[in-house]
Amino acid sequence: MIKSGSTVIIGVDGGGTGCRVAIGTSTDGVLSRAEGGRANAASDAALAVKNIASTVEEAARLAGIPTSALSHATAHIGIAGILGAEDSARIASALPYKTITVTDDRPTAVTGALGRHDGYLLSLGTGAFAAASQAGVFTFLGGWGFYVADQGSGAWLGRAGLEQVMLCHDGLVDHTPLTRALFEKFGGDPNALVSFSMTAKPGDFATLAPDIIAGAQAADPWGQAIMKKGANHLMRCLARLGFRTGDTLCLTGGIGPHYAGYLPEDFLSGRIQPKGSALDGAFQLASSNATQQPESN
Repeated sequence: MIKSGSTVIIGVDGGGTGCRVAIGTSTDGVLSRAEGGRANAASDAALAVKNIASTVEEAARLAGIPTSALSHATAHIGIAGILGAEDSARIASALPYKTITVTDDRPTAVTGALGRHDGYLLSLGTGAFAAASQAGVFTFLGGWGFYVADQGSGAWLGRAGLEQVMLCHDGLVDHTPLTRALFEKFGGDPNALVSFSMTAKPGDFATLAPDIIAGAQAADPWGQAIMKKGANHLMRCLARLGFRTGDTLCLTGGIGPHYAGYLPEDFLSGRIQPKGSALDGAFQLASSNATQQPESN
């Protein structure tokens, strides 16, 4: 039962490989979490809305919150693929919650990882971006999506792996154990690989990233080379943001921490573990929004 005067709070973190929801109340905090399907506004906005709604309902069920209470909830939706106010408004209008803030997934990631503290964030999952937080002001680099950016991300690694496989198949570069293993995923058939690439979403490419990371850890020369290339891009981003040795730095996402071994040691002297996840950040932002809402008569 929801306590009198309490507001239902919903935090959503969505990306190319899945949607995560935390639900609770303004008095009790997070009560349950649930995971669902993809939620990328640029790739498929309708699917993103459908997956968010169904995952929120599942989280509410687990928390014992009636579905009818969701229409009075305050939500912060942080999802990949939001390119401006128009996209935010479109997603918000399609969801049934009373108060909804929709942003891309960068503010939630920074809030979750750094809290209210100054520092720098390298967030690499299916997509990627770099950020600085100074006195509550966020500055972002990247996060423009797989087709034109997201260097170093899981999707970027996966696509790079398949590109290298095709170069090897054409005899332009030599195979390594990693590229052979990647090729075997398609039965050694270049046409099967090309067919996959024609319909693959960023999240599909990202499913290959663990193989590339593992290959690099096993000293595969191509695997190490592509991880170093990604790390070089991340170092340029930090330099552009004003990062200096000793500054607070956090590496997050499924891919981010794996770059620690490819960054200079002095870059890592101020490294911290994330204070929370992007989902934690979404819930925190939703909670802040709820406290700023005027009470209903």
